Amino acid sequence: MTLLLKSSPHLRKKRTVSDMMQLVMLLALPGLAAQIYFFGWGSLIHIGIAMLVAVIAEALVLEIRKRNFEKAVKDNSALLTGFLLGISIPPFAPWWIPVIGTLFAIVIVKQLYGGLGFNLFNPAMAGYVVLLISFPVQMTSWAPSAELAMVSQSFNDAVSIIFTQFSSEGYSISQMRAGVDGFTMATPLDQVKSNLLNGYTVSEALQAPTFYDANSALSGLGNGWFWVNLLFLLGGLALIQTGVISWHLPLSMLAGLFAISSVFFLINPDQASTPLMHLFSGGCMLGAFFIITDPVTAATSNKGRIVFGFAIGVLIYVIRYWGGYPDAIAFAVLIMNMCVPVIDYYTRPRTYGHKAATSAVSGKGEAE
Repeated sequence: MTLLLKSSPHLRKKRTVSDMMQLVMLLALPGLAAQIYFFGWGSLIHIGIAMLVAVIAEALVLEIRKRNFEKAVKDNSALLTGFLLGISIPPFAPWWIPVIGTLFAIVIVKQLYGGLGFNLFNPAMAGYVVLLISFPVQMTSWAPSAELAMVSQSFNDAVSIIFTQFSSEGYSISQMRAGVDGFTMATPLDQVKSNLLNGYTVSEALQAPTFYDANSALSGLGNGWFWVNLLFLLGGLALIQTGVISWHLPLSMLAGLFAISSVFFLINPDQASTPLMHLFSGGCMLGAFFIITDPVTAATSNKGRIVFGFAIGVLIYVIRYWGGYPDAIAFAVLIMNMCVPVIDYYTRPRTYGHKAATSAVSGKGEAE
């Protein structure tokens, strides 16, 4: 019997960057399918536009930089950026919205800093924030869920709305956004925030048709948004199971959001939404499992990832509650991207074989 010795690291699975990017997009498909089912085909069209622009922009920039653009494009990182940005854009936004956002994400945020592995900020979220600040009207044109919409939409309607701002039958965006009661629908987070500013309580805000009726087991959760977030959650758990991401980032973010929302809900339930609503509204699960887990812009150590994720969860609630935007994931991610060097500095593990030294001045242990 011969004993074979091999040096570390011992990897059980060998995945390329391209494989991981593909797997992330694949496991996000259930959530995307739910989003299309409830809010129409617009998200799929935006994803297609954003992915096409992302690949072309990356190839052109790399060609200008005299780099091998074919090899870089094949890593699918540009496709993933376009995918995440496209899925975040409202279905009724015009075609130039994903074009501008993707160009900024790829050219400015990613390639200007040196390309994959060198960017300081999450490209998709940076592109999203630029769009949200620059074009707030277009970036808040979310469709009502299919069962609440006054006018149903087909794939042809979605294409026509995105490229002409009118459906194939001539309905305007305002008409397409109207619910069965004739009033323009809003997202659950936007509905609650607007009603609280107008002096209503949370329980009164939840009477709006944006939410399920009182007889439903899901009363108080956004119509359609719960299922979208649930399927993104399932896809995210599959990412953890396959080893593409670790549990530290998503669990810590959800824990941070749950903790702070629970405290404020217990203190004043009339002015604070339930923790369950915060977890299953907006892009919470998409952000937790598919956005903040970007290995380039997140903290590197496990301890640092927990701090990074938990802080994002807290910031999401702070911006949702006190800020001017109903959802806050993109802002929270970018703020914490700036904090990554500090987090890494204070949470880096001690090098193996080194021991703590005693400072002659302070008497405190320091790494050699």
